[in-house]
Amino acid sequence: MSVAQRALAVALALAACRPAYTVQTPASAPVCADPAGPAEAAAPAPPASKSEDVAAYLAAHYTKREVRIPMRDGVHLHTAIYTPRDTSKTYPILLKRTPYSCSPYGEDKFPSRIGPSPIFLRAGYIFVDQDVRGAFMSEGEFVNVMPHLAQKSGPKDVDQSTDTYDTIAWLIANTPGNNGKVGLYGISYPGFYAAAGMIDAHPALAAVSPQAPIADWWYDDFHHHGAFFLPHTFNFFAAFGKPRPQPTSEWNRRFDHGTGDGYQFFLDVGPLKSLQERHLHGEIAFWNEMLEHPNRDEFWQKRDLLPHLRKVAPAVMVVGGLFDAEDLYGPLSIYRTVERENPGVFNILVMGPWGHGGWSRTEGDRLGDIAFGAKTSLEYQQRLELPFFEHFLKGVGAPPSGEAHLFDTGAHAWQAFPAWPPPAGTKDMYFGEGRALSADVPKARSGFDAFDSDPARPVPFTQEIAAGMPKEYMTEDQRFAARRPDVLVYETPPLAEDLTVAGPVEAELWISTTGTDADWIVKLIDVLPPATGAGKGERDEVKYDKLGGYQMMVRSEVVRGRFRDSADKPAPFVPGKVTRVRVPLLDVLHTFKKGHRLMIQVQSTWFPLVDRNPQTFVPNIFKADAKDFKRATHKVHRAAAHASRVRLPVLGAAPAAAAK
Repeated sequence: MSVAQRALAVALALAACRPAYTVQTPASAPVCADPAGPAEAAAPAPPASKSEDVAAYLAAHYTKREVRIPMRDGVHLHTAIYTPRDTSKTYPILLKRTPYSCSPYGEDKFPSRIGPSPIFLRAGYIFVDQDVRGAFMSEGEFVNVMPHLAQKSGPKDVDQSTDTYDTIAWLIANTPGNNGKVGLYGISYPGFYAAAGMIDAHPALAAVSPQAPIADWWYDDFHHHGAFFLPHTFNFFAAFGKPRPQPTSEWNRRFDHGTGDGYQFFLDVGPLKSLQERHLHGEIAFWNEMLEHPNRDEFWQKRDLLPHLRKVAPAVMVVGGLFDAEDLYGPLSIYRTVERENPGVFNILVMGPWGHGGWSRTEGDRLGDIAFGAKTSLEYQQRLELPFFEHFLKGVGAPPSGEAHLFDTGAHAWQAFPAWPPPAGTKDMYFGEGRALSADVPKARSGFDAFDSDPARPVPFTQEIAAGMPKEYMTEDQRFAARRPDVLVYETPPLAEDLTVAGPVEAELWISTTGTDADWIVKLIDVLPPATGAGKGERDEVKYDKLGGYQMMVRSEVVRGRFRDSADKPAPFVPGKVTRVRVPLLDVLHTFKKGHRLMIQVQSTWFPLVDRNPQTFVPNIFKADAKDFKRATHKVHRAAAHASRVRLPVLGAAPAAAAK
């Protein structure tokens, strides 16, 4: 190792150990290991600069080869291979399998992005991108979130696990200069292929990083506990879901809404089934299938990857964004399942303050109005992502220490934990009279807050005028919603000390309604202290900090009421009957700072993010008619016998009584 390389290694180590990074490990555990590790190998190369032309660099330093790799059933998959021109040493292979095109096509054309991050460009890897079965230039039939086959009886029984295995076997045998080890990675849909590919893995597959992976489309992306995420699903499938009659290098055109106002567009459409009649015309096969399967029946159950994550041998680093509007359930669930079903396998979790894929596509220093005080994406790439692959594919350095690496989105600092969720007490925060939110258990024999929910005037999910699902809504100021009469608000007084919530949050609502169906949305909010004005003199304009009184959404979730007890057997509400609805809000790591307030908002519409519930129980909610959409009065109860609450996992808190 040269002096310059050694200096760089030490610099990266020091950056990894800076005080802002708290490691929640036993006192005897090493916090930071020497990045040179057991072997004196080359240190990680610095990242390519923003101004550097990646395509030109690749053309100058790599050779490109396009091949058609045969699968065991005879289907050929289009694959692009980028090999370093320097043949003085061997390199591991980094494979990405994607339904989103491994363009540009042609052996004389090079992409503007390659590998997990720009740091990898000069670190010494063979990069391989592949169009999955049935996508773009590959042969075969494309099947959305292709079900895994637990039992295979012959070469015709194929899934994404077998396609990954066959691809790796071919690459190891036919790619000159490889060192016999393969890494697999991908974000979002490619993250699903990475997760599926580590089941019954080829022996050469040594490291896998599913990033924002899909695990189960009943909880990821298009459904959240049965509630249908309308603009996200419609906009995606209106283009991606169009039939591909033959291999092609061309993308389908995006849907033209004719307006940037998604709220008005989807409201004007009317019942959801009208999208089919007015815009899709039966041309999108998967949309048609979704509408025929409104419940979590076998169609959805067989697309759940989690039950199959039992034979995972490679090292795993699952990555996700704490503000990912698309795939938050996936990374958390895949990490937990691999941990539970594969004891002894290296398996870590990384969750930063990112939207969907933000660790790769942004600097990670802010999301919307909220700044995090550091370029968290670069920190992750340098401290965690590259060292993970360097160690397991090259034997260089030590793997990331700590089981779980999460960014505290309130304290603005990384923390490492020996387990996730970490050991924590629980703190129940009860809804009270007069918007109160407190740890005091209600004693009153009666009490509720009521609001009218009108499908004709649904609560918007964002102030932004957008035809889609802007990622910034995940941290957006919620004052616009708090001021509506159909949103209930509960908040604490200013906190006397910091409160760190670490782990899965769940709301328990006791509700009653005049209707027979309803959605229930719960938001966990950090209310920043009020602004103070500043001016030079009496006649000067007084200006205030935009963040004064800001209601930062920390987490939000929705449950479609018909699925409150069973995802596959929906049931109506009995009008007027008090009923429990649990709303899992998934995991957070957020410190509510001293002087801030903790707020909960409850509502029943969230439009057009979630399609409108008619509030009348019908067998297939996707086929509801205009006459089924009715105004209803909802009550959230807060009496002793029906105490609505939010359960928070709090570091340093005492355990709470188990929910009855």
